[in-house]
Amino acid sequence: MKTTVGLWIDHRKAIIVAVTDKGEETKLIISKVEKQPGRFVGVRSTTPYESQQVRADDRRERKFTGHLNIYYDAVIACIRDAESILIFGPGEAKGELQKRIKKTNLGGRIVGIETVDKMTDRQIDSKVKQYFREKSAR
Repeated sequence: MKTTVGLWIDHRKAIIVAVTDKGEETKLIISKVEKQPGRFVGVRSTTPYESQQVRADDRRERKFTGHLNIYYDAVIACIRDAESILIFGPGEAKGELQKRIKKTNLGGRIVGIETVDKMTDRQIDSKVKQYFREKSAR
């Protein structure tokens, strides 16, 4: 049974559409990642010891990266059985996921990576079906 997977992903959620001979299945994975760490909005200290008053950026960055790694591992677990994987979405998440997939020796199954804006579930479903339909027609 041939399984193809289309995956729309950003740092907040992943929508996975798996198409098989028997039909299709859609899964949603929600990330527990909050927005990427940065400076607190509008907070600017005038004291010479500002670095001692603000938590270290690398600590927040490690926490953010740890949450992302758990999220990406959950996504990879859902697409592990796919023969062909299409990854699309806005932002950096698709590239980060691609790197993680390559580390698990599944990189050869990625057939495309596309940058797209926010999409509804129906648009995602339609895009995946259309992509693999056109690919099989070639």
